Order: sequence, then structure tokens, then C-alpha cells
Amino acid sequence: MIEYLQTLDRELLVAANAHHTRGLDAWMVFFSERFVWFPAYFVLLLVLGYLFRRRAFLLLPLLGLSVALADSVSSRFFKPYFARLRPCHDSRLSAVLNLANGCGGQFGFISSHAANAFALAVFIALVLPRRFRLAKILLFIWAAIVSYSRIYLAAHFPSDVVAGALLGSLLAWGCATLYEKGTARWWPTIAVGTPS
Repeated sequence: MIEYLQTLDRELLVAANAHHTRGLDAWMVFFSERFVWFPAYFVLLLVLGYLFRRRAFLLLPLLGLSVALADSVSSRFFKPYFARLRPCHDSRLSAVLNLANGCGGQFGFISSHAANAFALAVFIALVLPRRFRLAKILLFIWAAIVSYSRIYLAAHFPSDVVAGALLGSLLAWGCATLYEKGTARWWPTIAVGTPS
């Protein structure tokens, strides 16, 4: 069973990587670059600060904690512990892969990009009210594209990305739960988007 899943993992990776064009390569590299998203993150923090007012003093640190935990647990624990080579470092695959963006570090399990993106998306989706449904959908689409870009660029196997998304989502859920408990205790009657 494990051997079958590993074979499927490799086949899905090669299939995603094989359907490339110069234009799509550029888009996948763009979505995969962490630094290009910093202006968007800054605007997102400003919007959250405006919407949540006083509660942003609890929300923003917990959002940061969920992403920081996702990043550190995935890169400092999982990668060195499992020591699974990235596809682009795997000699059985590197000859057939299109490497549009280099290769990165040696180990790939689990994807920090996927963990970080889903930590951000899930945390915000859990704390925003229902009326922000479109924003929630857009965040999940963004997280999914960032995660897929890592497979497309042969930086991660699909299982690396799925595991990263699950880790980020779990950590975000824990931090969002802390936020909900904190707001219920300190600001029980303040609605999101109202002056506080």
C-alpha cells in the first residue's frame, strides 16, 4: 500500500510538472515567491486591524503565531526528522523534471509554503463573520494556488503539500480557538467592524 502511494505521489508530480509553458512557469514562480506577497500581507493586516479594532491586539499576534508555528514546525521538525528529498534532488526524477525555479533546500516533507498559506487562510476564515464569504473563498484559492505551485515547480511531492496544508490548518484552528475564547472573555458584546 505504501509503495502504491509513493508511486502515485511521483506520477502526480510528474504529470503536474510536465504541463508547463513559459507563461505558466512565470505565474507559478510568482505565486511561489514569498517576498512578493509582503505588500498584500501588509494591506491584509491593516484591514484586519480596522475591522477588529481593539480585538486586533489579540487577533494579529495569534494570526502571526499560527503562521510562525506552521513555518517552524514544518521546517525545523518535519524536514530534518523525515529527511525526504525534494523531487528536484531525487536522482530518479530530476532528469525528467522541468526546474523553472531552481530547487531549494535538500528536504521537502512537509511543505512550509502550504503550511504557512493554509495557516493564514484557515485562521482568517475562522475568525471572519459569514458576510465575508467572498474574502474567505479568495484566501483559500490563493492558498491552493501557492500550494500547487510547489508541485508544479517540482519543489514538493503532492503528499508534502497535503501534509503541509493539514498542519497549517490544524495550527490555525488552535490559534483561532484561543482567539474566540479570549474575545468571549474580554470583549463579549463587540461585533466585528463596529467601533470599539
